[in-house]
Amino acid sequence: MARKGYGYELPDHEVEYGVELSVEELKIDKAAQRSLNERRAQTIAKSLVREAMGSIVVSQREGGARYIVDGMHRHRVCQILGIEKIMAEVHHGLNQQEEAILFLIKNRESSKPSTLDEYKVGLTAGVPLMADTQDVLDRHELSLGSSSTNSIGAVSGVLRITQRYGPDVLSRTLTIVEGAWGRDKTTWDGVLLAGVSEFLGRHGADVDDDALLSTKIAKAGHAAGWIGKVHAQATGGGMHNSGTGSRTMTCYRLVVDAWNKGRRAGTRIEP
Repeated sequence: MARKGYGYELPDHEVEYGVELSVEELKIDKAAQRSLNERRAQTIAKSLVREAMGSIVVSQREGGARYIVDGMHRHRVCQILGIEKIMAEVHHGLNQQEEAILFLIKNRESSKPSTLDEYKVGLTAGVPLMADTQDVLDRHELSLGSSSTNSIGAVSGVLRITQRYGPDVLSRTLTIVEGAWGRDKTTWDGVLLAGVSEFLGRHGADVDDDALLSTKIAKAGHAAGWIGKVHAQATGGGMHNSGTGSRTMTCYRLVVDAWNKGRRAGTRIEP
């Protein structure tokens, strides 16, 4: 099944390097930033080597206001220690959405933000992967960030489904598991979502009755039972691997078994 491409892009714009700025004048836009970890800032402050602090990344918006894009904790360290000046890489002409994209690009390979922070900033940036995922979640009256009746804790897993198979498969997955087990935090377990989406990604075109699939999955056991069975089988049966990929494929095969139960030869799905 073809999937939509996702990536981070920025327009050409002016960038100044090695600019000394006043710590006091710098602003923070929380919608385009990760959450500040005060404990982390305090720890850095205790052992700061000023010569190794490097440059932070700043966006100078129209009108002259300067917003930190990357380096919020170093900025906080300067406040703690009473340091008045900080070196910066200054980007000109970016809007809030583009600042959020720049943050994600800068943190892609180093000092990576949490997946949830990246997701929230990505929404501000209008990144298609996050926007498409949020659209699906809104339609299902769900959120990301914690495991509860109306929230999914498996942020990476949900994004992986959209990334790999697209928002339609994510939406079908949520519909099917809710149809099988109702709205409960166990229903939204990352392993279950991954296994069902794997099934739909491979065989979705051959399954035209999602309600029937939900019924078959429910007959095979409640959500907690499925989770236990997946973990037991993923670490046994010669697999000896409890990694995410192993659990996903174990759950996928259980979904195949549930769908095939009672079906005649020739109508069964082969994993």
